[in-house]
Amino acid sequence: MRKPLLHVVLITTLAAGLPALAAEHPLDPLSHQEIWRTLVLLRDAGHLDKDTKFSQLALQEPAKRDVLAWKPGEPMPRRAYALARKDSDTFEAIVDLAADEVVSWEPLEGVEPNWHGGEYDSLTDKVLEHPDFLAGLEARGITDLTFVDCGAGPRGYFGTEEEQGRRIAHVSCGEPDGVSQQAVEGLVAVVDLETEEVLRVVDEGPGPIRAVPTDFRDMLGEAREIAGPLEIRQPLGHGFEVDGYRVSWQNWSFHLRPDQRTGLVVSLVDYRGSPEAAPRRVLYQGHLSEIFVPYMDPRFDWYTLNFIDAGEFVAGGLGKPLMPGDDCPDHALYVDSTKTGANGYPRTVPGTICVYERETGDPSWRHFSSERPESRKSRDLVVRVGGNVGNYDYLLDWIFRQDGSIEVRVGATGILAFETTAAASAVRPTPAAGPANPAAADALLGNASADAYGRFVQENVVAVNHDHYFSFRLDIDVDGTDNRFVADRLVARTLPDGHPRRSLWVQEPRIASSEHDARLNIDLNRPTLWRVQSTSRRNAVGYPTSFQVMPGRNTNTLLSADDYPRRRAGFIDHHLWVTPQQDGERFAAGDHPTLSEPGMGLPEWTEADRPIQDTDIVLWHTVGMHHLPRAEDWPVMPTLWHGFELRPFDFFDRNPALDLP
Repeated sequence: MRKPLLHVVLITTLAAGLPALAAEHPLDPLSHQEIWRTLVLLRDAGHLDKDTKFSQLALQEPAKRDVLAWKPGEPMPRRAYALARKDSDTFEAIVDLAADEVVSWEPLEGVEPNWHGGEYDSLTDKVLEHPDFLAGLEARGITDLTFVDCGAGPRGYFGTEEEQGRRIAHVSCGEPDGVSQQAVEGLVAVVDLETEEVLRVVDEGPGPIRAVPTDFRDMLGEAREIAGPLEIRQPLGHGFEVDGYRVSWQNWSFHLRPDQRTGLVVSLVDYRGSPEAAPRRVLYQGHLSEIFVPYMDPRFDWYTLNFIDAGEFVAGGLGKPLMPGDDCPDHALYVDSTKTGANGYPRTVPGTICVYERETGDPSWRHFSSERPESRKSRDLVVRVGGNVGNYDYLLDWIFRQDGSIEVRVGATGILAFETTAAASAVRPTPAAGPANPAAADALLGNASADAYGRFVQENVVAVNHDHYFSFRLDIDVDGTDNRFVADRLVARTLPDGHPRRSLWVQEPRIASSEHDARLNIDLNRPTLWRVQSTSRRNAVGYPTSFQVMPGRNTNTLLSADDYPRRRAGFIDHHLWVTPQQDGERFAAGDHPTLSEPGMGLPEWTEADRPIQDTDIVLWHTVGMHHLPRAEDWPVMPTLWHGFELRPFDFFDRNPALDLP
C-alpha cells in the first residue's frame, strides 16, 4: 500500500489525493490553493478566459540571495510563474501571491511554448480527410479507416521557410493488428497547429504493415520461481525524517521539491559532522536541466525525431507515479506532487518521488590485519523520481552516502522506438522517390541493409539507433558561495637518466578564470579532475576545501558541428560547462526550446566569456549514451544506468565514515 508524504513521527499526514502541504519554505512547490489563487488573479486582471491554455504554471523560484537570507517566521516570498497561450499569442506571467497581485503579463515574441495535451486532437480528423494522405494509406492497402488511429506530436525543428513562425507538428498513424498498434511507415502529415492546416503530406513509399506481435505484455509468459524471498524491514521506523519537504538523514539535510519540468529539484544540501557542529553547505541546488534524444535514420519520419524532451514536453509532466514494491522498496516513503493541466487546474499525482534507505551489502571501508580485522557496512539514502516521455521511461536517483559523497544516476528503460519492415533480417526495400524524399537521404538509403540505422530485435522489427543526453545543473556551494573551479590535470613526467623508473605522473592544477576556460570534455588520454574549491576555508593540513565532480560512463557526440539538431541542443558540445550563478539561467537548451533556434541556453550564455573565478559558480554536466539496440532490449529494455558522483575532496580532515558502527 502506498504511503503518503508524512513526518516520520507522524506529526503530519497527507492522504493520497488531498491538496499538497501549505508552503513552509520559499522553495516549496505551489500548493493547490496557491495555484487556484493564481488563476483567479489572472482572470480578475482580464488575462484569463476559458480558451487560455497553460504550458507551465509553477513556482517562480525566489532569487538565491533571498532564499539564503530568509529565516523561519519571516514573511516568505511566494510567486507563481505561468506560460500561457491566448488568441494565438504567447504570454509569460508573474503573480505575486504574497502581495495578491499580477506583477506582469508580457507577450513573448518568437517563442513557442512547450506542447500541452489536447492541442493536436482536432487535426487528426482533417489529416484523415486529406487526399494525399488517403492515397498514401490506399497504397499500403488501407481503405477502411475504422481502426486507423492517428496521433500528432512535435518533431525536430530545422529552420526551413515552411517552419518559420509556425507551430508545426507531425501526424502519423497506425493500425491495430489485434495485439498492438502497428505504425504506418513512411507516411507523415506536416500540420500547422494554429491554422489547423495540413501543409503537406510526406510519403516515402509504401511498405507492408507487418502483423507482428510487439506488445511485451503478451510475451511475458509464466514468471520464474525465485526461492528464498528477501525481506527488508525497519521495525523501528525510517532512519530519516521528513518535515514538509525538508529531509534529514544522519549527517545530511536537504530540501526536495517535485517539479513538473525536471521531476525533482534538490536544494540546500548541508552536511553536519556532529550534532554540535555547524552545518556546512555542499550544494545550493541540483536538478536535471534538459534531455536530448536524436534518432539515427535519414528518412523523413525518423530524422525529424530529435527531441529536447524536458523543455518541449513539460506540459505533460516528467514525473509519473512510482509503483510501490517494484519501482521502490516496500519500506519506501512516497511524496505526492501537484501538476497543472492545459487549463491550469491543479491535480495531485500520487507517489512521483520515493525516499528510502538501503544496504547494498558493500562495505563502506575495510582493512584486514591478522591482529584486528575491521570492516564497516554502508547504508545509503536514495531519493528517486520516475519519469516517462513517450516510449521511454527514466529513473532519476540522488543517492546520499555516509562517506560524504552524493551519487546522481539516470536509468533508461521502457520501449524502444522501432519500425516494421518487409525484410525479416536482410535488406530494406528501396524507398520510392516522393515529393518529400530528400535526395541526400534517398542516396544514403538505396538498397541499404534494413539494420543499417538500427538492429533487428525480432523478425520484421528494427529498433532504430539513437542517443540520450542529459544535462544536470549543479549549483555547488563549497562552504559558502565564494568558490572557484579548478581543473587538476594529471601529467606524465619522464624521470632523469639513471633512475630505475622511467616515468610517473604529477598533478598540475589550473584555476579557470572565465567560462571559455571551463568548457571541458572527458579525454582519457588527458585525465583531469574537476573540482569546485572554497576560497575561504581550508582543512586541517591547509588545503582549500573542495568537492569533485567525478564523471561516470559517458560519450562524445558523433553529430557533426553543422547538424541542426546538435546546434539546437548545443549543451552536448561539452561534458562540462561552468557559469557564474544567475537566477534566470536554469535550462541548458534555453527556457523555451520548442521549435527553438540554434545556440540557445549554454552556448548563448557563455559566449560572453564571463569571469568565474572567486565567485558564486554553477557547473553543468552532460551525461551521454549512444544506444545501439540489442536483442536483450526487446520487448522492454532492462534499465541502463549512467551518472556521476559529487565527491568530497579535502572537504573533511579525515574519512567522515570512520565512526560507522
